[in-house]
Amino acid sequence: MKKVIITTLMSFLIALTINAQSSEKTRPLKKIMTVEFTVDGVCDMCEKRIEKAALVKGVKLAEWNKETRIIKVIFSTKKTNQETIEKAIAAVGYDTENFKADDEDYNNLPDCCSYRGDLETH
Repeated sequence: MKKVIITTLMSFLIALTINAQSSEKTRPLKKIMTVEFTVDGVCDMCEKRIEKAALVKGVKLAEWNKETRIIKVIFSTKKTNQETIEKAIAAVGYDTENFKADDEDYNNLPDCCSYRGDLETH
Protein backbone atom coordinates (compact mmCIF):
# COMPACT_ATOMS: atom_id res chain seq x y z
CA MET A 1 0.00 0.00 0.00
CA LYS A 2 2.83 2.40 0.84
CA LYS A 3 4.44 1.71 -2.55
CA VAL A 4 1.18 2.62 -4.33
CA ILE A 5 0.85 5.90 -2.43
CA ILE A 6 4.50 6.83 -2.98
CA THR A 7 4.29 5.95 -6.68
CA THR A 8 1.11 8.01 -7.06
CA LEU A 9 2.65 11.00 -5.29
CA MET A 10 5.84 10.79 -7.38
CA SER A 11 3.80 10.64 -10.61
CA PHE A 12 1.79 13.66 -9.51
CA LEU A 13 4.93 15.69 -8.68
CA ILE A 14 6.54 14.81 -12.00
CA ALA A 15 3.41 15.85 -13.88
CA LEU A 16 3.33 19.19 -12.03
CA THR A 17 7.00 19.83 -12.80
CA ILE A 18 6.58 19.08 -16.52
CA ASN A 19 3.48 21.30 -16.72
CA ALA A 20 5.24 24.20 -14.98
CA GLN A 21 8.24 23.94 -17.31
CA SER A 22 6.10 23.93 -20.46
CA SER A 23 4.13 26.98 -19.20
CA GLU A 24 7.36 28.92 -18.72
CA LYS A 25 8.43 28.22 -22.30
CA THR A 26 5.23 29.64 -23.77
CA ARG A 27 5.36 32.92 -21.85
CA PRO A 28 7.53 35.79 -23.11
CA LEU A 29 10.72 36.08 -21.12
CA LYS A 30 10.57 39.87 -20.88
CA LYS A 31 7.45 41.74 -19.90
CA ILE A 32 8.94 45.11 -20.82
CA MET A 33 10.91 45.38 -24.06
CA THR A 34 12.96 48.12 -25.67
CA VAL A 35 13.32 48.21 -29.46
CA GLU A 36 14.89 50.63 -31.92
CA PHE A 37 14.03 50.88 -35.59
CA THR A 38 14.21 53.35 -38.45
CA VAL A 39 11.33 55.72 -39.23
CA ASP A 40 11.63 58.13 -42.15
CA GLY A 41 10.90 61.79 -41.43
CA VAL A 42 12.60 65.18 -41.66
CA CYS A 43 11.41 67.80 -39.21
CA ASP A 44 10.17 68.64 -35.72
CA MET A 45 6.55 68.22 -36.84
CA CYS A 46 7.45 64.71 -38.01
CA GLU A 47 8.96 64.00 -34.61
CA LYS A 48 5.78 64.94 -32.77
CA ARG A 49 3.57 63.01 -35.18
CA ILE A 50 5.76 59.87 -35.15
CA GLU A 51 6.08 59.78 -31.36
CA LYS A 52 2.35 60.33 -30.90
CA ALA A 53 1.50 57.54 -33.36
CA ALA A 54 3.87 55.15 -31.58
CA LEU A 55 2.02 55.61 -28.29
CA VAL A 56 -0.34 52.68 -28.80
CA LYS A 57 -1.72 50.86 -25.75
CA GLY A 58 1.17 49.34 -23.82
CA VAL A 59 3.88 51.77 -24.98
CA LYS A 60 5.66 53.43 -22.07
CA LEU A 61 8.06 55.66 -24.06
CA ALA A 62 8.64 56.62 -27.69
CA GLU A 63 11.52 58.93 -28.68
CA TRP A 64 12.42 59.61 -32.32
CA ASN A 65 15.71 61.25 -33.34
CA LYS A 66 15.39 63.22 -36.58
CA GLU A 67 19.15 63.15 -37.28
CA THR A 68 19.49 59.36 -37.08
CA ARG A 69 15.84 58.61 -37.99
CA ILE A 70 15.83 56.01 -35.19
CA ILE A 71 12.94 55.62 -32.77
CA LYS A 72 13.40 54.03 -29.37
CA VAL A 73 10.26 52.44 -27.97
CA ILE A 74 9.72 50.85 -24.57
CA PHE A 75 6.58 48.76 -24.30
CA SER A 76 4.77 45.98 -22.45
CA THR A 77 4.97 42.71 -24.39
CA LYS A 78 1.64 41.71 -22.84
CA LYS A 79 -0.14 44.63 -24.51
CA THR A 80 1.59 45.26 -27.84
CA ASN A 81 4.51 44.39 -30.09
CA GLN A 82 6.88 46.05 -32.56
CA GLU A 83 4.72 45.17 -35.57
CA THR A 84 1.66 46.93 -34.11
CA ILE A 85 3.74 50.01 -33.28
CA GLU A 86 5.29 50.17 -36.77
CA LYS A 87 1.88 49.78 -38.41
CA ALA A 88 0.50 52.65 -36.30
CA ILE A 89 3.37 54.89 -37.42
CA ALA A 90 2.91 53.90 -41.06
CA ALA A 91 -0.82 54.66 -40.77
CA VAL A 92 -0.03 58.34 -40.16
CA GLY A 93 2.23 58.58 -43.21
CA TYR A 94 5.73 57.53 -42.16
CA ASP A 95 7.72 54.61 -43.58
CA THR A 96 9.31 52.30 -41.02
CA GLU A 97 11.85 49.51 -41.36
CA ASN A 98 9.16 46.93 -42.04
CA PHE A 99 6.12 48.87 -43.24
CA LYS A 100 5.69 51.49 -45.94
CA ALA A 101 3.00 54.12 -45.44
CA ASP A 102 0.18 54.11 -47.97
CA ASP A 103 0.62 56.80 -50.59
CA GLU A 104 -2.64 58.42 -49.47
CA ASP A 105 -1.44 58.69 -45.85
CA TYR A 106 1.97 59.98 -46.99
CA ASN A 107 0.36 62.59 -49.28
CA ASN A 108 -1.73 63.89 -46.33
CA LEU A 109 1.45 64.98 -44.51
CA PRO A 110 2.27 68.73 -44.52
CA ASP A 111 4.67 69.78 -47.29
CA CYS A 112 7.52 70.27 -44.82
CA CYS A 113 7.20 66.61 -43.83
CA SER A 114 7.71 65.21 -47.34
CA TYR A 115 10.68 62.89 -47.07
CA ARG A 116 10.55 60.26 -49.81
CA GLY A 117 12.64 62.23 -52.32
CA ASP A 118 14.74 64.12 -49.75
CA LEU A 119 16.14 61.14 -47.84
CA GLU A 120 17.85 59.71 -50.91
CA THR A 121 20.07 62.82 -51.10
CA HIS A 122 21.11 62.72 -47.40
